[in-house]
Amino acid sequence: MSASRFPAPVSAVALAAAVEDGRTTAAEAIERSIAAVEAHDEMLSAFVATSFDDARAAAAVSGPLAGLALGVKDIIDTAGMATEMGSPLYAGNRPRADAPVVALARRAGAAVIGKTVTTEFAYLQPGPTRNPARLDHTPGGSSSGSAAAVAAGLIPLAFGTQTGGSVVRPAAFCGVAGFKPSFRLIPTVGVKCFSWSLDTVGVFGAGVADAAYFLAALTGRDLRVDTVAPSAPRIGLVRTHLWEEASAEMRQAVETAGRLAEAGGASLVDIDLPGLFADAFSAHQVIQDFQAAQALAWEYDHHAAALSPILRDALTLGRMLTPADYDRARRTARQARLALRELFADIDVILTPSAPGAAPEGLATTGTSIFNRLWTLMGTPALNVPGLTGAGGLPLGVQIVAPFGRDRACLEAGRFLERQLSGA
Repeated sequence: MSASRFPAPVSAVALAAAVEDGRTTAAEAIERSIAAVEAHDEMLSAFVATSFDDARAAAAVSGPLAGLALGVKDIIDTAGMATEMGSPLYAGNRPRADAPVVALARRAGAAVIGKTVTTEFAYLQPGPTRNPARLDHTPGGSSSGSAAAVAAGLIPLAFGTQTGGSVVRPAAFCGVAGFKPSFRLIPTVGVKCFSWSLDTVGVFGAGVADAAYFLAALTGRDLRVDTVAPSAPRIGLVRTHLWEEASAEMRQAVETAGRLAEAGGASLVDIDLPGLFADAFSAHQVIQDFQAAQALAWEYDHHAAALSPILRDALTLGRMLTPADYDRARRTARQARLALRELFADIDVILTPSAPGAAPEGLATTGTSIFNRLWTLMGTPALNVPGLTGAGGLPLGVQIVAPFGRDRACLEAGRFLERQLSGA
């Protein structure tokens, strides 16, 4: 089933500039987003709740995000709006306060327009959201509604979270930029915990510059990449031990991205990851499941019957892990992080798949995070770079990974690559 016509994705950078120089007003920009949600979300199902009056009131707030409508993943607390975690257990749950990331966005002028659909507790049970590129394909998860709403042009910006691949993968499936910053760059207080060593708040924008603009406004850091032409990076092409799990067109997409980057002046080298990183990939699952069994202890102990079978089974397996299993996985993760520092000695960034391929058909699954988990475990910044499409017209995303703390380098390299892909 082909998607009906949605609005084109909205550039946050361009819209902010239009508000700043008076070509439009914040109120007008917010009204356009409200109209887009009203016109198209019945088909898309990106939002679980909206708050148009609150969004309109935000037009009076000045700041770099003035006039920019924002979607907030529904595991992130919002004062006065329900935060339901994608679960009937939290139906009607109304936090007293905004999570810090939401408060910071509002302070910068953003208009919170609503809560976007999440999978149950940001795990694997899908919600109703559809992919705007093809409505009969998954948008990915767990930040399903955030990626879809930005890709469909309903809103310019959205928050997501990533514990495995929940920002990068849906961004890839929907064809937008999704950025998972370095671990703890921005706070996760007020975000429903699944795995405290892995959970990271991320951002979605139409393109790389838009995601960077959003993060710069939130953090006050020099992260904007729209003001100067990015320099050509030194790129390491990393296929990982899972390369054969990628579809033929995804493998070709990564090769194409590398070739175009090289043609634009970047250096490109192949890098084979030592076996330690395959062990670290496996360690991610142990750490996530062990911590999730504790983070969702109340839900499991008192309301197990209300949990989806896939989540309940995962928590049961997590309870079977021993502290020794967990500590061994943590040691492996630390060894891999140290080894990764050495790998980056001669390159600036890594190029690797964002997902095994284009968005799978159907809404019964959100796909797999196998090409994201390692980088989430490493705590490194990771970015989906949009711009390529597969034979069926579905987006194909490639992933840029930079060293821990080098978020600007990741965004700059992503912007460089995005420009090269625009001519593909």
